[in-house]
Amino acid sequence: MSNPTSTYEIVVVGAGPGGYAAAFMAADLGKKTALVDASKQPGGVCLQRGCIPSKALLHFAKIIREARDAAEHGLVFGEPTLDLDKIRAFKNKVIGNLCGGLEGLCKSRGIDYINARASFENSTQLSLDNGTTLGFSHAIVATGSRPVIPKAFDLGDPRIMDSTAALELADIPGNLLIVGGGYIGLEMGTVYSALGSKVTVVEMLDGILMGADRDLVVPLKKRLDKEFEAILVKTKVAKMEPRPEGIAVTLENEEGSKTLLFDKVLISTGRRPNHESIGLEKTRVVVTPKGFIEVDNKGRTSDPNILAIGDIAGEPMLAHKASREARVAVEALCGHPAEFDNLCIPAVVFTDPEVAWCGITETQALAEKRDVQVIKFPWAASGRAQSLGRTDGLTKVIYETGTERILGVGIVGDTAGEMIAEGALAIENALVAGDIGGTIHAHPTLSETFMETAEMLHGNATHIFRKKKA
Repeated sequence: MSNPTSTYEIVVVGAGPGGYAAAFMAADLGKKTALVDASKQPGGVCLQRGCIPSKALLHFAKIIREARDAAEHGLVFGEPTLDLDKIRAFKNKVIGNLCGGLEGLCKSRGIDYINARASFENSTQLSLDNGTTLGFSHAIVATGSRPVIPKAFDLGDPRIMDSTAALELADIPGNLLIVGGGYIGLEMGTVYSALGSKVTVVEMLDGILMGADRDLVVPLKKRLDKEFEAILVKTKVAKMEPRPEGIAVTLENEEGSKTLLFDKVLISTGRRPNHESIGLEKTRVVVTPKGFIEVDNKGRTSDPNILAIGDIAGEPMLAHKASREARVAVEALCGHPAEFDNLCIPAVVFTDPEVAWCGITETQALAEKRDVQVIKFPWAASGRAQSLGRTDGLTKVIYETGTERILGVGIVGDTAGEMIAEGALAIENALVAGDIGGTIHAHPTLSETFMETAEMLHGNATHIFRKKKA
């Protein structure tokens, strides 16, 4: 192999939330660093084709729904007029601003951002599709994941979309089928329903959002039943057939089989790690049958020169998990005492209402026969929720019996995604009920519902009565 064009102490392959966080940390610790990605700007799928654009669109959906809900309380707006060009322009402006900011941070840190596709030639060298080669002391693989369309549904028709295509918002279909009742499908359904589509969700499992406790899903399901055309669980897609007038979809469940016509179909049945075509077979890195790179709690692979973080390194495929892994991997690589030992990774579903949880779920606690007390505070007893007209929420905390340590938190309701951070902080720091109950929470706020679960545990909550146990 020829001598590399350039040599770095650390090369990061992939510029998503994990990749750029790793490059930034490496540069901050004084390492000569390169960040390589096929996109012209850093940001990865999350910023350019995932988390950020979807939240921009969900912002519009929230405004539309709040305006409609206000009519029940005497504030009536006219029906919204949609300018899709301007909506897309706003979404793209958000993406552009954030990508530009990351470019500036690369320059200010002295990181070489290289727009190219990279492939390992061996354990110390990468070849790029621009004809150059990079040598490295260590490489960090952060190539992320991509949406998957099963072969049976990959019919080459643009009306059958993955999440990336759905975020382009080419038009608002009259009726939209979403295959998959997970967080991606429900978030995109929330967007398209608010913008005017009749949305049908099909899920093979017993319910939607199966990773969350059922009591957290109930308020969401109740609202989506009103917003969506239908939610069909225990139902599978047996066949899809493109026709001039739409996509004919045959559905099968306990009631039998039926064929319905949809203007568009969104496939949101999962994501696949991007491990192919990057030359891992030329290294000592071990890839699992599911396509994940095997790593330890410091992000190290079986190859001493190569680390891996983010979606490529295993579930859960979440941006904030990747960012944390990035810092751990680089700090450990630089000799700092670091490892991924976090007790919880928060999960947030940005539907309306939002659903968020961290730590153990009630379902998990029951399955593991943990000795716990589950305390639930209904938002109907919250002054802030009442004033917002959003009493459809619930805050749930799972306490360890005896120690009263907080093991898990689940929230459904308006801004649940913002509130879950307090739960994660409590779990990571082994806080107990008294720590939360004894902390003054501002009134009136939704955060008080967390405080009141601690008070309920002791039978002395202010805004709800719960008998003390003998």
